[in-house]
Amino acid sequence: MSPNAIPTASTVVDSILFRDAFGTAQMRALFSDRALIQRYIEVEVALAKAQARVGVIPAEVAEVIARESTIERVDFDHMRHETDIVGYPILPLVHQLVEMCGDAGRYVHWGATTQDIMDTAVALQVRDALDVIDDDISTLRKILSDMAVRYRDTAMAGRTHLQQALPVTFGYKAAIWLAMFDRHQERLAQLRPRVAVVAFAGAAGTLASLGDKGFDVQRALAEELGLGVPATTWHVARDGFAEAVNLLALVTGSLGKIALDIMIMASTEFAEVYEPFVKGRGASSTMPQKRNPISSELMLAAAKAVRQHAGLMVDAMIQDFERATGPWHAEWVAIPESFILTAGALHQAKFALGGLIVDEARMKANLGISRGLIVAEAVMMAMAPFTGRQQAHDIVYDACRTVNERGGTLAEALAGLPAVAEHFDRAAIDRMTDPCNYLGLAPLMVDRAVALSAAQRQA
Repeated sequence: MSPNAIPTASTVVDSILFRDAFGTAQMRALFSDRALIQRYIEVEVALAKAQARVGVIPAEVAEVIARESTIERVDFDHMRHETDIVGYPILPLVHQLVEMCGDAGRYVHWGATTQDIMDTAVALQVRDALDVIDDDISTLRKILSDMAVRYRDTAMAGRTHLQQALPVTFGYKAAIWLAMFDRHQERLAQLRPRVAVVAFAGAAGTLASLGDKGFDVQRALAEELGLGVPATTWHVARDGFAEAVNLLALVTGSLGKIALDIMIMASTEFAEVYEPFVKGRGASSTMPQKRNPISSELMLAAAKAVRQHAGLMVDAMIQDFERATGPWHAEWVAIPESFILTAGALHQAKFALGGLIVDEARMKANLGISRGLIVAEAVMMAMAPFTGRQQAHDIVYDACRTVNERGGTLAEALAGLPAVAEHFDRAAIDRMTDPCNYLGLAPLMVDRAVALSAAQRQA
C-alpha cells in the first residue's frame, strides 16, 4: 500500500487506528479471511484423507487432493465474486480445488455439504481462539493473585451504593476479582469438549450419501483434525457456539466490573489507584492535567459490545427444521468480533492491572474522612453485650448524629456519653473506632482465595 493510500477498514476490529485498542494481532490473525479459507481447505483435505482411510475414495486420490489443494493457488477475487452470487464461500472454493486436483478433483467435497465445511472450520478457529483466551486468563490470574497477596492488609473504605460502608482491604477486592477469573477458566475447560467437535453430516444431517460408512468417515475426519465427535448432527443445534460467545460475555463482563472500579477509584476525588504511567497515554487535547483511564474505558466498551453479541448468538439458536434460513449468518458477525474484542479487553487488563499504581496513603486517608462513622457497626456490636443490641444501636445512632451535626469524631462523641464511658475507657473507644481493627475476615478471605486459585492452576 502506498503511503498516501486511504485505509478501507470500517470497523474498530480492523481499523488502522483502533484495531490494537480493541483487539490483538494474534486474535485477528486467527479470524482473518486468509486463515478462514485455509481452514476450509484443511477440512476438505482432512475429509479426503478420512474417506481414504475407511475406503470411501482411493488412497492415491486423497494424496493428490492433499498435495494440490493449497491456498497459494486460490484466486481470491474470483472466489469473492462467486461467493457474492452463490451466497456461501464453499462452492466457489470447491470449484477451484477441483480444478487444482485434476482427475482427483471429482472426489473433492465427497458427501459433504457447505455447512459441514464451514462449521468445522469455525470449530477449529474457536478451539484455537479459546487457547489464546485461556493463556490470557492464566496471566491475569497470576497478576491478580500477586496483587491480592501484596495488598492483603491494606485497609480501605468498602463502599455499597457508592457510600462508605465498612472497612475492607484492597487485597480483598483483588481476591474477588481473582475468584471471578478462576471460575471463568474452569468454565472454559468445561466448555472446550462441547464446542471443539467436528461438523460432518451431509445435506440434511443424516449422512445418507455415505451409506454405512457415514459414522466411520465422521470419526476419521474428527481424528484428522483433532476434534471431538458429536452425539448428533448440530447444523441447527447451535448451543456450543452460543455457549462460547456467552462465556466471552462473562469474561468481558468481569473485566467491565474491574474497569468500573478502577475508573471510579482513579477519579480525582478518590485518587486511590491509577493505570500505569505511559507518557501521553490518557492525555486530553485541551486539559494538560488529565490522565484518563484509557485501558479501563476500552475494557468497559468491549464488555458492552460482547454482551450484545452474546444476545445475538442466543437469538441465532432459534433455527428452523434441519437447515436454518438466516440465523446461522448472524454467527459470522458475532463469533470473530467477540473473540477479537475479548482478546483486546484481556490485553488492556493485563496492562492496567499488571502495572496498577496503588496509593495506600490515599486509601487510608479516605478511610478516615467519615471521622469514624464507617465503624459505627463495630461500636454497636462491642457495646451490645453490655446494653443489649437495640439500646447499643440507639446510643451509637445518637453519637453519629452528633458527629454529623456538630463535627468532631465518633470517638469523641462516644467518650462524651455516660452510657459508653461506663463500660469503655478512652483507649478502648479509640480501638473500637479504628477502621483497621474492623476488617472482619477480609485478610483471611484473601488467603483462602489465593490458595484455591493456586491449587486450581496446579491441578
